[in-house]
Amino acid sequence: MIMEFVVAIDGPAGSGKGTIAGQVAERLGFVTMDTGAMYRCVTVYFLDHDVGLEDEEKVKKALPEIEIDMQNVDGKPRFFLNGKDVSERIRTKEVDSIVSQVSHLVPVRLAMVDLQRKLAKGKCVVMEGRDIGTNVFPNAQVKIYLDATPEERARRRMLQNQEKGISNVSYEEILENVKFRDHNDLTSPVAPLKKAEDAVVIDSTNLSIEEVVQKVEALIKEKNELRGNDERV
Repeated sequence: MIMEFVVAIDGPAGSGKGTIAGQVAERLGFVTMDTGAMYRCVTVYFLDHDVGLEDEEKVKKALPEIEIDMQNVDGKPRFFLNGKDVSERIRTKEVDSIVSQVSHLVPVRLAMVDLQRKLAKGKCVVMEGRDIGTNVFPNAQVKIYLDATPEERARRRMLQNQEKGISNVSYEEILENVKFRDHNDLTSPVAPLKKAEDAVVIDSTNLSIEEVVQKVEALIKEKNELRGNDERV
């Protein structure tokens, strides 16, 4: 197996980045890293410790106290904040409402990018987010920009909520949040969402998960062949 290989999947919220990254990584024996979950863990800490987003000094002071870990438990990713499993908590409406603002704070962004680079060092990883190919790993071997219409992304979120038994958030609220996240991500003064010049765009609006996974897997294998590795992924 190759020693280090980075697949960067960027795109707007709800485009399916996490699902695709997880399935591709599982098929190829890579490690997957959900960067969005990292920011959600930070958000939980800020909520629990009353860290005001406008208080930059308090934000900077809190960051060294935050320890984030990702583990596979029974084949599923679980997220731990200072040793506590917060996998369900990070997907709540409370976190949804401010995670975008948290991810745009410069001290938070710098801390998380540093952590992401350390976690990926020396590994074959599939990492997804909004600035992986443009900022975190600008030299990633494979860069993908995964997109879908806001309406389709809201529909998918609605289905996910229903599967989890969450029924107190309407489709209209989810769509509004998706558009709000898009605006924040695209206009962020720090690491805004944008397509890397050498990224391959995949619009998943009318594609199944399996179809997207196959496209990504083919791109990875093609790139690895071009690199001339003796052992293929």
